[in-house]
Amino acid sequence: MAALKPFHNTYRCIGNAVDEAPDLVLLHGWGLHSIVWDDVMPALLHHFRVTVIDLPGMGQSPLPNQDYTLDFLVDQVREVMPAHCHLVGWSLGGLVAIRLAQRFPQQILSLVTVACSPCFVARDDWPAAMRADILQKFAELYEEDNEGTLIRFLALNAKGSDTQQQDVAKLRDILYFCGLPAPRALREGLVILRDTDLRDALAELKQPALMLFGEHDHIVPAAALDAVSALAPQVDVALMQGVSHVPHVSAPDIFLRALQDFWQERVPAIKGREQ
Repeated sequence: MAALKPFHNTYRCIGNAVDEAPDLVLLHGWGLHSIVWDDVMPALLHHFRVTVIDLPGMGQSPLPNQDYTLDFLVDQVREVMPAHCHLVGWSLGGLVAIRLAQRFPQQILSLVTVACSPCFVARDDWPAAMRADILQKFAELYEEDNEGTLIRFLALNAKGSDTQQQDVAKLRDILYFCGLPAPRALREGLVILRDTDLRDALAELKQPALMLFGEHDHIVPAAALDAVSALAPQVDVALMQGVSHVPHVSAPDIFLRALQDFWQERVPAIKGREQ
């Protein structure tokens, strides 16, 4: 089986000895790849050695011929991530990050999810989420027009942002930089989003954790913030104003400030490295 590989390899922190810099792993979401993090990378490199990973079938990572499940993604990421690290996961990558923290708590030092809900699809006891029929319609449209549906998805990512037009243009550039993702990875990725329910895992998290939500997110509604607070009071939550589903693209300064505030408050090892 072809091994998943980090697209950018490992960044080394400028001005820091490699052995001293804490490790940070960034996980992207459905339909895109690791270059989606590039706008925030320079700031992160002041404090971390950063590994960014293309999930299987996206970016430059191959698509192994086996069942494409959440635990498969978790196992693939674990093969290439550092032994002990801090995690940031966006959207689908946030689900991977939560599951990693649940299965391998000794390896995950802290966790941040971005525009992610432990349960993406609305249920009777979890209404602050995407309606199941909307996700199903999206899956049907993808079968009719793969590329066109991806482009519409990019627009939905940026919808409501204060910089919506610029965000869509930037996301299109990112999408085409590595070529379109493997269709099977996208189909099965939608199934993961539809079926995954990590509410119990989130409620039991022991690591310092932050969940970031966008004020104008049309994929993961901002109302999920209150639901997460009630479910997992030990998890920090924050609402970023004026942003949609891609705050690291549309408002990198706001996004980075939220990360820094969390790390300084909740993660002593990182706080000690602030200059």
